Amino acid sequence: MDGIVAVGTEFMRELNSSAILRQLRAETSMSVSALAKAVGLSRQAVTRSLNALESEGLIEFEGPDRESTRAGRPAQLVRFRAEAGYVLGLSISPQDLRVALADLGGTVAGSEVVQLPAGVRGDEAVHTLLDTVRRVLESAAVASDDVWFTSVGAPGIVDPAAGVIKLIPSMPGLAGDILVRRLAETLGGPVYLDNDVKLATQGERWRGAERREDSLVMVHWGERVGAGIVLHGELYRGASNDAGDVGFLDLLAESSAATRSPQGLGPFEEWVGAVEIVRLASVAAERCGDDEFRSRLAGAGERALGIVLDAVVDGAPAALEAIDVVAGRFAKGVAAIRAVLDPRLIVIGGPLARCGETLLAAVRRQLDQQPLNQPALEVSTLGDDAVVYGALHHSLEEIDRTTFDRVRGPLTTTTAPRKGA
Repeated sequence: MDGIVAVGTEFMRELNSSAILRQLRAETSMSVSALAKAVGLSRQAVTRSLNALESEGLIEFEGPDRESTRAGRPAQLVRFRAEAGYVLGLSISPQDLRVALADLGGTVAGSEVVQLPAGVRGDEAVHTLLDTVRRVLESAAVASDDVWFTSVGAPGIVDPAAGVIKLIPSMPGLAGDILVRRLAETLGGPVYLDNDVKLATQGERWRGAERREDSLVMVHWGERVGAGIVLHGELYRGASNDAGDVGFLDLLAESSAATRSPQGLGPFEEWVGAVEIVRLASVAAERCGDDEFRSRLAGAGERALGIVLDAVVDGAPAALEAIDVVAGRFAKGVAAIRAVLDPRLIVIGGPLARCGETLLAAVRRQLDQQPLNQPALEVSTLGDDAVVYGALHHSLEEIDRTTFDRVRGPLTTTTAPRKGA
């Protein structure tokens, strides 16, 4: 019986500590009395948990609240020590890599973006990523031992449970576990790998215009086209973890197995993606007699899409014509998503989001002809940073689950455990 009582007492202490940590993380600071009232515990129970949390470095007691209007002795304040640890959010793509460092409260303490050269090898990209991580940590005066969790987003088909990229046509050198393995070796802590669009979707819901819709689809639109799906407030992955690979829709695009792209693009990506947008813009420029624009596109290589998108923003007729055509095609994909999922909101992210209201207006014109009511349509407010924000969010959620939510047990991972855990 004594053993059962001891276990029950320990369970209650862990439960109390979790409730206190959640409350403190939502406030700048609180008095012990106010904290006890907020979590529904006695002052004595709260004080015991606070003493334990202080010994772990997660909270600290501050001086009395001198601004309080209460009569008598000023209340002692307590605050959550967000600086007790840090998390990393990383993004890697053929164009660039992004690194963001945040404290345990989610405040970004440092970040950096590095452009990658065309055709960069996978091992070279990983080396550059590791160097960038080191610079961000040094600039923020944070030691690698203080990084509690790292999450990284990459394009392609990813197996988060195994920490491997199964297929990544745009950066084949990153296939396998090279990203997770090298990051774990460098940082010595747990590393989580996921598809970049799925992380971007979480980033949009966390920091993108305070979107909290319980049914949302975020479509990344650039060279490739993929979607992150949120149903009933949760990210939906599907049976094979690749739900949302709308780039492989072949009901809407004129394509066949014999003519598939050598870059591994799906039929819908070939129909509305970067390569097709540049081709349509070049054709429109020839028809409009805009030889200068057509010449710029011909010699731009991977920069051609950016040139077209800039021209859309500037109102160039050839670029607007191309966007209008692909917007009509893209609207058919939106209509298919709506028919199956009926989400409240579809967010367009990726490079095409730069076109803003011009793009939205073109897609909406096409959707107005559909018989079903269509979802609200917006562009991403985070742009290219959506992936790193989603990665930061995932890292913080893992800290919540494995460290702050003490009654659920430790994290199971194939990477090294967090220092001191």
